[in-house]
Amino acid sequence: MSKWTAAADANRGTLEFTIAQADVQNALKPAFDKNKNQISVPGFRKGKVPMSMFLQKFGEEALYQDVMDIVLPAAFDAAIAEQGLTIVGRPDIAPVSMNKGADWEMKADFAVAPEIKLGDYTGLAVEKNDATVADEDVDAEIKRQQENQAELVLQEDGTKAENGDTVVIDFDGSVDGDHFEGGQAKDYSLELGSGSFIPGFEEQLVGHTAGEDVDVKVTFPAEYQAKDLAGKEALFEVKLHEIKRKSLPELDDEFAKDVDEDVETLAELKEKTKKNLQEARDQAAADEFEDAAVQAAVDNAEVVGGSIPQEMIDEDVDRQMQQYLGQLQQQGISPEMFFQISGQTQESFKQQFEQGADNRVKINLVLEAIVKAENVQPSEEEVAAEVKSLADQYNISEEQVKQSLSDDLLKHDIAMKAVVDKIVSSAKAK
Repeated sequence: MSKWTAAADANRGTLEFTIAQADVQNALKPAFDKNKNQISVPGFRKGKVPMSMFLQKFGEEALYQDVMDIVLPAAFDAAIAEQGLTIVGRPDIAPVSMNKGADWEMKADFAVAPEIKLGDYTGLAVEKNDATVADEDVDAEIKRQQENQAELVLQEDGTKAENGDTVVIDFDGSVDGDHFEGGQAKDYSLELGSGSFIPGFEEQLVGHTAGEDVDVKVTFPAEYQAKDLAGKEALFEVKLHEIKRKSLPELDDEFAKDVDEDVETLAELKEKTKKNLQEARDQAAADEFEDAAVQAAVDNAEVVGGSIPQEMIDEDVDRQMQQYLGQLQQQGISPEMFFQISGQTQESFKQQFEQGADNRVKINLVLEAIVKAENVQPSEEEVAAEVKSLADQYNISEEQVKQSLSDDLLKHDIAMKAVVDKIVSSAKAK
């Protein structure tokens, strides 16, 4: 028997349940077998003492901790199922009584997944962004390609550095006269205006000429990754060796062929560029429309009984972080390297994913509630098609997909996609 008592926040509470004495007695033998090789009793070699002798000398209570490990999981799962609860996070389980010869009484405090009260989720009026590609957009893209094809040309002596120029410099940084690790470099190429150096550094080189020595004074950001430098004023002694300026190629047919070997003229390049931009804009508009339609359905729904449990939000944040770092790892970038390159701390990195986490969790809860309301049950054919699609997408075998993802998980994902399609296909653009 079990009893669920909700707290003031209905999505959290206490579950009281029992472990039958018969289950306790059945677990004594496996608990004893687990420990018998470590039991020492005069007159018996280790591992040879009879269970009856052990119980007579020490009592069955000596085995209760191991018995608990054996019987608790099944008893707790049965109580959860009896109450129809979906547990969130790690439960805090404690015994109330473990009296010999009686059923054990237990209690567990934990959060549960909240119930969702659905609102309208079909026929929603959703704003759709204009995806038209104008001639100005094509010109801007061609200009970007022209910038990419630019050559850096060494400037004559006396030329003053401007934003957009690349300067070759030596620098040596110090704080209060002490030179710090990583603050020195020789023949370093820096594009002025790129924002790749500490704020204020690049701006102080504008207007100077090759051959000059420049004292650059900056203040490290308060959140700078090197804690010993954060918020401190620094002096960089800079030697400016060279100034290089971009030389843009002519916008002609030769340029077009250099950019794309499949075209012969600048007109063809513009036409192809417009087509590619249009496809990208159409896809972006479709994605935005889908997001807006799903969000409208989520906004119409209500979390019953209080707020979303913090455990669910924490799980989402952790999952998002691990997924992001995992993708970087596949590109050969370790977490340590990422934090060093980005200048972020663990805390600032986590804060990025905390933004909107409650909404992400609610989206998932609402979609799962629609799956239940619509009784979406993917067929075996749909599962097979999804396996094949994933295998093709990741260039692995279908067997590898099946080993990585269970049928239940595949069916869950298919069902979630189905309700998203239902929401989006019925939405009306405004």
